[in-house]
Amino acid sequence: MSHFKVLVMDNFYPNISNERRILGKIDAELLRTHDCKTEDDLLRFIDQKGQFDAIMTTFVPVRKKVLDSLSKLKVVARYGVGYDIIDIREASKHNVSVVYVPDYCIEEVSDHAIALLFACSRKIVQLNKHEKSGKWGFHIVKPFYRLNECTLGIIGLGRIGSKVAKKMSSFGINIIACDPFISEEKAKRYNIKLVSLSKLLKDSDYITLHVPLNKDTYHLIGKNEFNLIKKNAYIINTSRGKVINEKDLLEALEGNKIGGAALDVLEEEPIHNNPLINFENIILTPHTAFHSESSQAELQIKAAEGVADALIGKKPKYLVNNELWS
Repeated sequence: MSHFKVLVMDNFYPNISNERRILGKIDAELLRTHDCKTEDDLLRFIDQKGQFDAIMTTFVPVRKKVLDSLSKLKVVARYGVGYDIIDIREASKHNVSVVYVPDYCIEEVSDHAIALLFACSRKIVQLNKHEKSGKWGFHIVKPFYRLNECTLGIIGLGRIGSKVAKKMSSFGINIIACDPFISEEKAKRYNIKLVSLSKLLKDSDYITLHVPLNKDTYHLIGKNEFNLIKKNAYIINTSRGKVINEKDLLEALEGNKIGGAALDVLEEEPIHNNPLINFENIILTPHTAFHSESSQAELQIKAAEGVADALIGKKPKYLVNNELWS
């Protein structure tokens, strides 16, 4: 009989050989469910299969009623950078460690944000559609602006935001940023000027979001913020969909208050009858900024390593609730 029992939820990763290899070293048995979409689904699965020492999740929330039902649970791993689907406070009350992978897709997300920025700058998507329809010319998508005469505003200067700044600096664009947790010294290392959110919105031609989703960032960009943005400015979001109030974004688009937007994330995913699809100046990608073959493997390996460490009593490298191990 295995020493530990680990549940891998969601059907997102077709192959979990990395998890089996890493967790097999500590004599852990992996079970997998493809049918869990909600907490209630998970509770029914637990009723059938019994207790688990660890849960690894991508989309299924782990909150109070799940934590109350798992008396043996020692660790919850979130496959990803964000961990808003897990009730951290409740996990700590149950003495359950929460681990995540904050550094696995920095190159991919920063590249994706920059790709969206260039697509907005050069109107690539609209021109492609226009050309394929048998038409010719670029006047339908004017104006165009030189990138090195524009200002890029980065909201959130953490791992990904600072990588965007580093990569974009070679294009000569003026870069400003807003992040209350970043020092002036760090900003200067990237040749960035720190400003308030309102000044960033007023001064930027391109605005890119790189913040986690929490109570302070939920609907961070809404009606008041859209009223500050330049009429020709674009907003780019590769962080979390709920950082932008989509209802207010729609109003801004309908009123021609902004130039457009490029979104890899939405408030509700997958997309279903979202009116944003009707706008020519909106670019949408299906929450794919994080992905490459390398990043997926790295994510699965690091998540499994975090679980393994917690189960054998070693402090995980990427621990959210550090107070449990202090």
